[in-house]
Amino acid sequence: MSVDLELVQRVQAGDKSAFDVLIIKYQQRIVHVITGFVHDPVEALDVAQEAFIKAYRAIPNFRGDSAFYTWLYRIAVNTAKNYLTAKARRPPAMDVDAMDATNFYDAPELKEFETPESHLISVELEKKIHQAIDALPDETAAAIRLREFDGLSYEEIAQALDCPIGTVRSRIFRAREAINKQIQEIMSEGDEQ
Repeated sequence: MSVDLELVQRVQAGDKSAFDVLIIKYQQRIVHVITGFVHDPVEALDVAQEAFIKAYRAIPNFRGDSAFYTWLYRIAVNTAKNYLTAKARRPPAMDVDAMDATNFYDAPELKEFETPESHLISVELEKKIHQAIDALPDETAAAIRLREFDGLSYEEIAQALDCPIGTVRSRIFRAREAINKQIQEIMSEGDEQ
């Protein structure tokens, strides 16, 4: 019996501390998954917390048909999508907190020693990659995020997305093609300058 399944059974039997162990084990991975959808780190943490709350409430229904992480991943992705849908319905916030401006001084990325040109290229490249991923269909974007950001195997991705392994390979191939196209555009723009 896997450790995760044993912990789940303990939670189902009323041991709340066993769920704490599952949170500690998967918190970083879940936050990373959610950050692929919700780009603001603070909001991503809130969405991750909400996903764990939903998982805790739903754990009595966990039957062990899939790995616990796969089940938790699906909850996290659905929570992130629901959050983005709800956020799109709200009017945009127009105010900027003065305290946020002071936090920029302490940001570690501002203390790195790199040239302005290389930083600009890195930022532009990262932006294009995220735009390319965001422009993909949800299933394709999820597959490439799981492979490249979470390091999951094709088998794990197929299980998480509930599709055949050939479909996973096809989605990842298409995603990489789209990302490569974006990178080529940046490179050709740089050659023209």
